[in-house]
Amino acid sequence: MNKQDNKHISKKGMTRRDFLSGTAATAAAFTIVPRQVLGGRGYTPPSETVNVAGIGIGGQGRSNLRNLQAAGANIVALCDVDQDYAARVYKEYPEAKQYVDYRVMLEKQEDIDAVMVATPDHSHAVISMAAMKLGKHVYCEKPLTRCVSEARALTEAAREHKAATQMGNWGHADRGIRLVCEWLWDGAIGKVHEVHAWTNRPVWPQGVELTRPEEAPPVPDTLNWDLWIGPAPMRPYHPAYLPAIWRGWADFGTGALGDMACHIWDPIFMALKLGYPTSVEGCCSNYYSGFFRQDYESLKESFPRATIIRFQYPGHEGQPPVKLTWYDGGMMPERPEDLEASRRMGDGDGGVLFIGDKGKLMCGCYGRSPSLIPTSRHLEYMEYLKEHEPAIKAPPYPGRNGHWVEFVEACKGGEPAGSNFDYAGPLTESVVMGNLSVRFSGRKLLWDGANMKVTNFEEANKFVHPEYRKGWTL
Repeated sequence: MNKQDNKHISKKGMTRRDFLSGTAATAAAFTIVPRQVLGGRGYTPPSETVNVAGIGIGGQGRSNLRNLQAAGANIVALCDVDQDYAARVYKEYPEAKQYVDYRVMLEKQEDIDAVMVATPDHSHAVISMAAMKLGKHVYCEKPLTRCVSEARALTEAAREHKAATQMGNWGHADRGIRLVCEWLWDGAIGKVHEVHAWTNRPVWPQGVELTRPEEAPPVPDTLNWDLWIGPAPMRPYHPAYLPAIWRGWADFGTGALGDMACHIWDPIFMALKLGYPTSVEGCCSNYYSGFFRQDYESLKESFPRATIIRFQYPGHEGQPPVKLTWYDGGMMPERPEDLEASRRMGDGDGGVLFIGDKGKLMCGCYGRSPSLIPTSRHLEYMEYLKEHEPAIKAPPYPGRNGHWVEFVEACKGGEPAGSNFDYAGPLTESVVMGNLSVRFSGRKLLWDGANMKVTNFEEANKFVHPEYRKGWTL
């Protein structure tokens, strides 16, 4: 469908998005040429093509674009504030139009059906919201947002605008997470009341390794620094912030928790169907050399080098309350006594330990390689499954690329993607609540999730709703 066709249909009240999802199928019936006439098996008619624009393409965005293209999407536009960092990706998609400002792109290019957002965390929310308001579908990298209220806003906006959405925690589409769910739902370890989750991050500078630069070198000609800063507080350009190092800075990233918890907690949230926590308590290594300052008035520059965070979730649907503890920066849960000395905890990238009233289940990062503890119990359960195997739900699109195929098919009007914002939004809220608790390390924050409010320490609530730089809104 060319631009002139698109303009004509829009005037009639039918958008390209309606066309793709099939809601306009009757009206469009006489305009679609049968597949066999257009090219036979394997040919994708224009009416079934999802046109994707990439926003933030130099790092993880590059991988996402490749996977979306492999899933059948058409990459029609590329947008990045750093032309030097994005140059290699521009070469991979020579037909795609190039932009620096996503707002200009969304305004000018009418054939965009969906956007892929892989910018630094602090700008996920404003870009995703702008796209949905203009009727675009959204694939957004994890964590969905930097703050609690942003995650809630995107969740509600996706419903309002009927957008197909997906967060970039790709393990959600794999078989491992489904095995974890089926075994727990089958009662393999009884009712789960305690969970431990950990990561090997950070693998970038963080905590005492970061101090705000005093010098202000000139901004490279290939970088639009004002757009990179976006809604965050303005500060002078310095290479200490990008690329990738932004993860450790509190104004731009979400630290080790934000980077990995949306992957590692995924089987926890899916299997136990957790909602909002009732309390969160964080403890951490020093932010500053010498001693830790509890300076509530000023934003701390960086996330700590290591944290332990304790979440309490209420019981529901016949399940007991759950205590979830998170560890990063080299911190680890106590090793179970019945875990053989030859077996390691997790898989090197991280892991999860579920503790039930009848046993324990452990898996790696992304829900990989689940197993019961000890090995004798695992082997016993495998024998049981030969005769009583639960109905393991296979991934809807098997294979490494299934996560992105889910999104592309959802854009066409298919089933919602597995990690759509109705699921990913509440998961992200818990993740960033953990970072909020670390900011006030040593306090237990009581949380009213429905109203997004800390009920016992008003000072913390200013960080639930971010303040944007002048000129930026959600």
